[in-house]
Amino acid sequence: MTKQKRQYKSYPKEFKEEAVALVSEQGYTVAQAAEAVGVSTSLLYKWKEHIEQEQAGHKLVNSEREELLALRKEVKQLRMEKDIFKKGQRLLCERNEVKYQFIQVQSDEYPTLILCRVMGVSSSAYYDWCKRPGQVIDAEMLRLFRRIKALFKESRQSLGSRQMMKQLRKEGFKIGRFKVRRLMKKLGLVVRQRQAYKVTTNSKHNNQVADNVLARQFNPTAPNVAWAGDMTYLRTAQGWMYLAIVMDLHSRRIIGWALSKRMTVQLVERALQMAINLRNPPKGVIFHSDRGSQYTSKCYQTLLTKHGFIASMSGKEACLDNAVVERFFGSLKNEWLLNVRHLTRYSMRSDVEKYIRYYNKIRLHSSLDDMSPIEYENYKKKVSGWT
Repeated sequence: MTKQKRQYKSYPKEFKEEAVALVSEQGYTVAQAAEAVGVSTSLLYKWKEHIEQEQAGHKLVNSEREELLALRKEVKQLRMEKDIFKKGQRLLCERNEVKYQFIQVQSDEYPTLILCRVMGVSSSAYYDWCKRPGQVIDAEMLRLFRRIKALFKESRQSLGSRQMMKQLRKEGFKIGRFKVRRLMKKLGLVVRQRQAYKVTTNSKHNNQVADNVLARQFNPTAPNVAWAGDMTYLRTAQGWMYLAIVMDLHSRRIIGWALSKRMTVQLVERALQMAINLRNPPKGVIFHSDRGSQYTSKCYQTLLTKHGFIASMSGKEACLDNAVVERFFGSLKNEWLLNVRHLTRYSMRSDVEKYIRYYNKIRLHSSLDDMSPIEYENYKKKVSGWT
């Protein structure tokens, strides 16, 4: 035999209010009022307590309860939108495909409709994107991706879209800057922010200073016409290191360098001697430097005179008079050594020499028709026949 489910009788609100009014307004007892309207005494007590709480403001009426539920729902939704915005605000200026990928990842945690609204895309467009088949990357595009990543890594995250485009074109890729910029963004390749390079020179001495013979003529038409040299400091965990270089201004090639833990005259002499051994220059080459005590010293000036150099020095506090060399130091520190901590002087030496090889052989220069220094020298050698 099937057990019948008990049916409970429901009463309208007006009926409950009239039954309670018999007690509160007409002087009936609860038992008398319950008998008069045909309900149990306990039920009438519940109605009476409920209505009294509503009238006293201790209990919400139906309209207030509905409003409270709506507000709670709205607050919950706003909290979700706030959380979504925190996670995805950096993507608001990105293309829709990036937003769709974010929505897809977050859809397990938040409703898709709210995600779409916060990210500013339509839900229909998102669902349409989800139905599209995955894009097939051909072999040529895959090779381009790999080469872009390799060049960017080789430059230590310093190669921007302009230089990347030039390098890729030299390797035979037919590509424009807009496409390079788009692909770099797609691959997540972001150039590290450069920092201002500070120039420091100790010119407080009584040594004789040469005139500025170079006069900012940084583009001689042939090699071994004008050289430039300077020094800079490098930080390691073991202490400071000092780098001295010599550059041929014609090709911007670093032809001599030396590193030491002391900033001495011997340091700059070693860099110059290396350049002399490499180039075997004729007499009359202009050698330009700043007014540092190492370059104005008697020993160094004697070395210049011995090999027939014409000394040239920058004006006082005029770092632009040797701007090309200062630019090299800025590239070394801000493109190569930025955020790299060297524990020993030995590792710093190896890293600096690695950059000089990269700078001479690979790094493109807009002033050299987008060639590297060695490439430019070889090109000029073929065209003009100089040796």
